[in-house]
Amino acid sequence: MKDSETRAVSTKRPGVAPYLRNGIGGKIFNVINITFMILFSFAMIYPFWNQLIIALNQGLDTQRGGLYFWPRVWTWENFAFVFNRADLMRGTVISVLRVVVGTVTHVVATGLLAYATTVRGFSGRKVVRIAFIASMYFGGGLIPFFLLLVNLGLINTFHVYWLPGLFGAFNMLLMASYIYGLPDSLAESARMDGAGDFTIFFKIIAPLCLPVIAVVSIMTAVGHWNSWFDVMVFNPGGNWDTLQMHLRRILMEAEMAGQLLLDQQQQEAMRNLTTASVRAATTMVVTIPIVCVYPFFQKYFVGGITLGSVKG
Repeated sequence: MKDSETRAVSTKRPGVAPYLRNGIGGKIFNVINITFMILFSFAMIYPFWNQLIIALNQGLDTQRGGLYFWPRVWTWENFAFVFNRADLMRGTVISVLRVVVGTVTHVVATGLLAYATTVRGFSGRKVVRIAFIASMYFGGGLIPFFLLLVNLGLINTFHVYWLPGLFGAFNMLLMASYIYGLPDSLAESARMDGAGDFTIFFKIIAPLCLPVIAVVSIMTAVGHWNSWFDVMVFNPGGNWDTLQMHLRRILMEAEMAGQLLLDQQQQEAMRNLTTASVRAATTMVVTIPIVCVYPFFQKYFVGGITLGSVKG
């Protein structure tokens, strides 16, 4: 075989037929693949875009229908109605504080638990692992859990947002699976140098687990940010209402305004607002902040979400 033919054969991708690479079959596949991805992306993005244009459109004009890609009558009244609340800023601060405290404590505590279940010298690691797996399938229910929090004195306190969720069984399994894939020699060599388990975890294991930590962090943060039911149940006094609870209250007031007879001042203030427009504005207020956080974790999220897909 000539040298030129040898180089040509070596540059071919093994296992791929020539007609799939350069022929009609490959071109048809590329067209179908690109078309499908465009349609799929449009189906994912359009609902949010539709809510955004409804939030930026006048409420009475929205009732006419036909809003698809661009607002007809631009207005900021929907967002003004949402932000024109004195308690909204306090709720935002509490929501951000809940996300930060809840995410950091959950990641650290769950990461330490996952590391403990992977230490081969820890004789009780299997028992701990089974106990947490069992908690994924069996629970006492809402009422016993509420009574437990009452006895612990956590009702109407900020600690009720993060302390009960300090550990997570699913996230523990996810992080433990990642730690299992790390070489045992790293921890063993650190122990020979006199390092303790906390030093090994925070200085050796944790820096190598950034992909899975990012996955757990973004899932936990989204859960804390969107949560409102536990605020309603475990914070009946309203002293620690989050942003989502305030927005829920605003939405309920907007719905009541469309059903009840209002005084002249309220009618004047809400003459161009509807329940749909206020709902769209509240949806954007809740969604946009957490969406802006995702790009910073994307490179770790993509790597961590495929955890365990490749072995060997």
